[in-house]
Amino acid sequence: MKRNVLIIGAGGVAQVVAHKCAQHNDVLGDIHIASRTVEKCQQIVDSVREKGSLKTAGELQAHALDALDIEATKALIAKTQSQLVINVGSAFINMSVLQACIETGAAYLDTAIHEDPEKICETPPWYANYEWKRRELCEANNVTAILGVGFDPGVVNAYAAIAVNEYFDSVSDIDIIDINAGSHGHYFATNFDPEINFREFTGQVWSWQNSQWTSNQMFEVKRTDDLPVVGEQTSYMTGHDELHSLSKNLDVPNIRFWMGFGEHYINVFTVLKNLGLLSEQPVTTAEGLEVVPLKVVKAVLPDPSSLAPNYQGKTCIGDLVKGKKDGADKEVFIYNVADHAEAYQEVGSQGISYTAGVPPVAAAILIAQGKWDVQKMVNVEELDCKPFINLLNEMGLPTRIKDEQGDRALSF
Repeated sequence: MKRNVLIIGAGGVAQVVAHKCAQHNDVLGDIHIASRTVEKCQQIVDSVREKGSLKTAGELQAHALDALDIEATKALIAKTQSQLVINVGSAFINMSVLQACIETGAAYLDTAIHEDPEKICETPPWYANYEWKRRELCEANNVTAILGVGFDPGVVNAYAAIAVNEYFDSVSDIDIIDINAGSHGHYFATNFDPEINFREFTGQVWSWQNSQWTSNQMFEVKRTDDLPVVGEQTSYMTGHDELHSLSKNLDVPNIRFWMGFGEHYINVFTVLKNLGLLSEQPVTTAEGLEVVPLKVVKAVLPDPSSLAPNYQGKTCIGDLVKGKKDGADKEVFIYNVADHAEAYQEVGSQGISYTAGVPPVAAAILIAQGKWDVQKMVNVEELDCKPFINLLNEMGLPTRIKDEQGDRALSF
């Protein structure tokens, strides 16, 4: 059994991960939290202790770490005797942390594809540009690396695999729909790192259609759905991580990702982009200062973790899957609904962070128990997803399914 967890990152998602690891430290062992700013890590430690999240007595410590420094990360893994590393820091550090895990033998988990700070919206499939280049190295070193095991990517990959394997003879379409129907009360803010958030939407929109990569512009294609709990919602087709593994691992010709945006968000985003304020390339001011516009915008926006106390409303994220069963057309919607206020009450974070932070802890538990300790690199849909869904049901992210039989809880 693998034990002791090193959490890398100190944002809202890391806070959820820390609380959930604490709630299951009888399985996961000691918990260590590391980022460049040790004070942020200590705040998470204090939050876990204040809410009494630790299930049993055990270590809970904060550490300073530059995760781009592979040797420093290896040293911290060794010092803390961590056999499980949950990377919920910036997507810019993925490859460094992954390499440290390969060299120390620790299991690696993350929630997003690696990004190069100098590049936006690279040629798909994005995983092939980075993580998948280390697949053979992981297997040669018997290192378990589970990629993209947040909610989307992550849980939605599990929903797709379960739909394909359990409910259809053939699948023609998977539409992943991500709706945040909540309100944070600020004029404008992003639900996670603004730099990463905006980078998703300033380049081409890649989707998998007719078994090939198809390009569109952001906000070019939209749809409206009447969804459980959150009602009628408009979403826009955008590129997203899970498309790049699902298109490879599932025999489905059409896989698209849709995210909900309000008109206010679109208006502000459009102005920022048209002014050049979302550029990742440096510019020089009249005073001779070199600045990156995107980083300036990030600096003036609210910290996503600060949104949690006043966040109200719910999210609805799921997979709308269409295909054939016994010769007849069939459609299912497999989904989760999360509540912002309930998330804050439990772990001190808003619902977006909650949906992203619970799944990697469930995956870590499955690795610790040996069920997902596959000693190679995989995406979620390549694993047995049933115990994952069952565990998430117990941990605060219940799955439901809506089909011709009605709307009901899903478990195995």
